[in-house]
Amino acid sequence: MGESVYRATNVLGRAALRLLGVRTEWSGLEHVPEHGPVILAANHVGFPDFVVVEQAAVERGRFVRFLCRHDIWDAPLVGRAMDRMRHVPVDRDAPAGAYVAARRLLRDGEAVGIFPEAGVSRSFTVRSMMRGAASLARETGAPVVPVAVWGTQRIWTAGARPDPTRGRRVDLAFGPPLTVGPGEDLAESTRRLGTLLTGQLEALQQLPHHRPAPGEAAWWYPAHLGGDAPTRAEAAYVDSVPRSAVSPTWGPSRLPG
Repeated sequence: MGESVYRATNVLGRAALRLLGVRTEWSGLEHVPEHGPVILAANHVGFPDFVVVEQAAVERGRFVRFLCRHDIWDAPLVGRAMDRMRHVPVDRDAPAGAYVAARRLLRDGEAVGIFPEAGVSRSFTVRSMMRGAASLARETGAPVVPVAVWGTQRIWTAGARPDPTRGRRVDLAFGPPLTVGPGEDLAESTRRLGTLLTGQLEALQQLPHHRPAPGEAAWWYPAHLGGDAPTRAEAAYVDSVPRSAVSPTWGPSRLPG
């Protein structure tokens, strides 16, 4: 029953993308194993990120079990569907339950999707990240596939209304898997993931079809590449980042302090 709900949800998601004329392209999908446990660790720039990551993963026959904000379950029908698709609610104030559930899924050979930034980045850089992906990889032996997503921020992102403009382009890059061995430092492993995600993301951001036109006001493009988005330091005043997150040593600049 759960997979039939997932298949139906995929159909609806793809229909919505077609209705908006969204073109989604991806590279490196061969890095996602067709069987066995895997952690897909993606940057987070827009609310449709879940949809496009799963749109690609299903081409490898994988139904990704995402860790999502727990308040999504507040809507009864949505909550039941999320349960049947085996997604995992995350309560920031009590995250241990989500961790245990994700660990169980990996030990069952599932693909688990995580947004380590624990929220949408308003600077469109890879912001501070939680150690959860590295910890799960170290404990279960599951590989971590870094996933860069770019383009969804123009459809719907934090602090902005949905934009139904047709013909948007979304790109994803799946990187080679990394492993976290027994005894490896979780903060250092998280920094390594942040560096990889940053490299993949900036490669997408600098593709010709994603660059702003000369003179265009580009709120949706990162400041360090010439756009008008908040800098990482400016975004820190509105981003909600848990204190336990690992501060960036990657990307254009570090947060002050």
